[in-house]
Amino acid sequence: MNDYTLAITLVLFASFFQGTFGLGMKNIAPLKWEAWWLIQSLVAMIIVPVAWALFVIPDLFQVIQQTPSYTLFIAAFYGLLWGIGGILFGISVEKTGISITYGIVMGLAASVGSIIPLFQIEGAFEQPSFPIILAGVILLLIGVGITAVAGVKRDQLHTKNSSSNKSIKIGVLIAVTSGILSASLNVGFIKAGPVSSLAIESYNASTQNASLASWVVVLIGGFIMNGGYALFLLIKNNSWSSYKVRNSKKAYFWAVLTGIFWFAALGVYGQGAALMGNLGPVIGWPILLGLALIISNIWAYHAGEWNNAREPFKILLGGLAVLIGAICLLGYANY
Repeated sequence: MNDYTLAITLVLFASFFQGTFGLGMKNIAPLKWEAWWLIQSLVAMIIVPVAWALFVIPDLFQVIQQTPSYTLFIAAFYGLLWGIGGILFGISVEKTGISITYGIVMGLAASVGSIIPLFQIEGAFEQPSFPIILAGVILLLIGVGITAVAGVKRDQLHTKNSSSNKSIKIGVLIAVTSGILSASLNVGFIKAGPVSSLAIESYNASTQNASLASWVVVLIGGFIMNGGYALFLLIKNNSWSSYKVRNSKKAYFWAVLTGIFWFAALGVYGQGAALMGNLGPVIGWPILLGLALIISNIWAYHAGEWNNAREPFKILLGGLAVLIGAICLLGYANY
């Protein structure tokens, strides 16, 4: 198997994890959200990334110590911005509903997270694959938009939207902000490139494994925001007793498993993107999120979320077909 085939295979596996980890969020009770989220964040952003990176790069902490402080700060800062985007996502859902929010955030995160790295490549406009990548990203946005419309129409069949137009407009604005900030995760991964380069050049790490060192740095910023927000709510709501509630073993299990799956998506994606070369984060990121959207809808269908919604489901299938076309186009761009 050549590097390109391996890279695409890794991104496909990463998409499965990305599209599946959300299932765990249906198993938060009887824990309070903030109690569950703190566990999940600690596992996803600290324990698993550090453990995995140490396993393949025993000198991980030396690598980080020798990396310029400015590089570490910028990479972690982008992780922090992504964390803010995640919190805004939750606020937007309350105002506009999951379908509209998810569509806007996924579309913007995928496109902005691809375009920014592309423009940072020297001679980006002269790249032979530039028009193909641009067409793929636009097609991806269209596909995400169609799936969002399908979700909205499905929700309208089951519930009456009582939100005011003002609330919806504010929610959409928050969702747009969330989508742009969510793209920071991929930008942070690129900004942490010197960390992985040092691991390769000075500590003989493989290109594939060195990418894990980059995530350790980025997710420090991510955990500061996610873990910090959960701690803030635990203190504000005085909900520490949630950790002692009975019959919570299942919730603890899903918090840990969700954290493992969440970072498995990023870790495996990073390995695949590293093998693709300079265009890896440009092409791999939208493929990851596009496929994840398809997989998450497969799980939703299996759970019966599209029952009694025949017409919206037809629209969804059209959107997924467009997404598949966009993914194939992006994959071809780096061939």
